[in-house]
Amino acid sequence: MADKKESGLASASGKGGGAGVPSKTQTSLEGLVTDKQVVVHPLVLLSVVDHYNRVATGTNKRVVGTLLGELHSDGKIHVTNSYAVPFEEDPRDPSVWFVDHNYHENMFLMFKKVNAKERVVGWYSTGPKIRPADLEIHEIYRRYISQPVYVIVDPKYKEEQLPTDAYMSFEEASADKVFRRKFVHIPSTIDAYEAEEVGVEHLLRDIKNASTSTLATRVADKLSSLKVMISKLNDISDYIQDVIDDKLPANPKLLYNFQDIFNLLPDLDNEQLVQAFSIETNDMMLSLYLGSVIRASMALHNLINNKVENKRKAEQAELEKEKKKRDAEKKEAKDKEGAEGEASGAGGGEEDKTKMETDEGGADNKEGGKGNKGAGGGGADKKG
Repeated sequence: MADKKESGLASASGKGGGAGVPSKTQTSLEGLVTDKQVVVHPLVLLSVVDHYNRVATGTNKRVVGTLLGELHSDGKIHVTNSYAVPFEEDPRDPSVWFVDHNYHENMFLMFKKVNAKERVVGWYSTGPKIRPADLEIHEIYRRYISQPVYVIVDPKYKEEQLPTDAYMSFEEASADKVFRRKFVHIPSTIDAYEAEEVGVEHLLRDIKNASTSTLATRVADKLSSLKVMISKLNDISDYIQDVIDDKLPANPKLLYNFQDIFNLLPDLDNEQLVQAFSIETNDMMLSLYLGSVIRASMALHNLINNKVENKRKAEQAELEKEKKKRDAEKKEAKDKEGAEGEASGAGGGEEDKTKMETDEGGADNKEGGKGNKGAGGGGADKKG
């Protein structure tokens, strides 16, 4: 456990002067961190936000934890993992606080068994700004690493700025020749390894608004980037104005960076640049025009082919229809001829029967005539 007694050295060194809050006199110390940069990975941000939501959401409390990572030879400090540490602070008296460093040591031993490369690189809190007790807590972490990093993570989403601010502490001589430590701001950024990017993309896929189109998302991203750029330009303008008004000391490193930024801006009054822009624009418009002509030609070609194909199918359907009609007519004619043949056969039989009956009747009449004639001769004989 750690309390105010354990951090007497840091407490004494933090008296006066805002207890470690950066001031004008820290300008001479910023040269010590010119090659330092803190790279915060997504897993750390997720862990800090989860810790805050579980412990301090809806309150004025802040949470504290340990940062794990690796130190690279190029001066970058990659913060790849973190875990929460029990922390209490008196809201009425900021100098009264408690950090369970035994819990921190046990957790670090367990994390080291999982990944031996990760080491303690510093600690974090949810600020949102530096507090008087932070130098004292920082002294505790100096037991585990000579130069720990203090990262303030803002768990509340802000669109125009990164949620992290990183600091290191350095000794500085005061006017009364008493050495004390001061926090110096160092650059921080957010980055991820390839495996982490895949995991973050899967997380974002679950929370993405399905009703938002890809174009709308891209426009929103561009708008957000422009807002951030405007905010940064305003910060640069305010800083330069404060330097001109002697409210802040001039920082050569910042001024060099500003000059590099301004040197990247194009000179729009340069005739060669205007001509180059015109040529580039004309080439692009020519490409768009050729693409439109080719697209229209292909569309017309497809339309003609479609009409020819439809006409061929219609003619084929008409031929099949006529063929079916002819086959039906042939079948009907054949059936009609068969019916007429049957009818004529039946009529010929009746005619033969009638003829036979007529012949038989004629024979009977002939025989009857002969009989009558014989009878007539008998009568004549009788008369004679």
